[in-house]
Amino acid sequence: HSIAQEVVGLFCMILLTLTALVANIVVMVIILKTPLFRKFIFVCHLCVVNVLSAIFLMPLGIISSSSCFNWVIYSIAECKAVIFLNICFISASILTISIISVERYYYIVHPLRYEVKMTIRLAVAGVIFIWVKSVLITVLALVAWPHGNGATSASRCTVYWSPGAHKKVFVIFFSITCFILPTIIILAVYSSIYRVARTASLQQAPVPAQAVAPRHRCDSIASQVTILTARILMLPRLIPDRLLGSNKAILTLVLIVGQFLCCWLPFFAFHLHSSVTVGTVGGGHGEMVVTWIAYSSFAINPFFYGLLNRQIREELARLRRSCLNRPLGQEFCLSISEVSVQENFLQFLE
Repeated sequence: HSIAQEVVGLFCMILLTLTALVANIVVMVIILKTPLFRKFIFVCHLCVVNVLSAIFLMPLGIISSSSCFNWVIYSIAECKAVIFLNICFISASILTISIISVERYYYIVHPLRYEVKMTIRLAVAGVIFIWVKSVLITVLALVAWPHGNGATSASRCTVYWSPGAHKKVFVIFFSITCFILPTIIILAVYSSIYRVARTASLQQAPVPAQAVAPRHRCDSIASQVTILTARILMLPRLIPDRLLGSNKAILTLVLIVGQFLCCWLPFFAFHLHSSVTVGTVGGGHGEMVVTWIAYSSFAINPFFYGLLNRQIREELARLRRSCLNRPLGQEFCLSISEVSVQENFLQFLE
């Protein structure tokens, strides 16, 4: 039974790693290949972080999590490198998702301000800020790390390997800066976006007057039946049609926020509990499970932030047809207004 569990677990970890690698590369190539998609710069950056995680971080996670690699021994320097990659890529991914949510807030709630202020220089500054903050947080984790020629097994190479109050303080600081604050930002901005979408759905055009009340009275039986049928069919649909847009909007936003919380809440809750509970040391099967739940975010992100996008999906279909030498039929053309991130996300909510 344990061998079967080990095989299934190893297969799932490899499948997640390959999915993260392929899906993120596909989305990233589509964005970089299409000039009109350059506004998706933060989505592209998120894909870059996920690809780096799939290449460097997730294979190390497989080594640390599977008993097939119990023979792997890390030196102190190698363990430091593993911790550095872990914290740095996790921080960069979550911070990028937070910036994407803020960007969406501005181009939906304040579109004119977004068009004026959202420049390439600002986007590059945002990317630099993400990496500088991620590296600084990682450096704090390695402060007071033991020196020398010691070694540890791959499964024990976690932030808890070096015990002491410093590690507990760091875990609390890491959880606040990289999860609690980003979660508050994401919930606040998506709540504002939902209110805008709900207001827009309630401002839909009313049912045409001729469908509710005829312009002239006709006493014929056929006319009365037509009027009665129109009233029966149209009036009960007036309120549901207005609420349909808000229901789709809240479902979309719940999926986006729910995916973020499902992936990262167990990870940070586990580490916070391990750091504040007296006598509790992290590691073991529980840490492996929550770590891979968090790593699954690297494979899910390209679908939620890339492939759910209508323009990216259609461009992917066009490229697939061209690669298979199939007739393209009607070419897929994008105007500047159609590729606008603002319009796309509103269509996504609708």
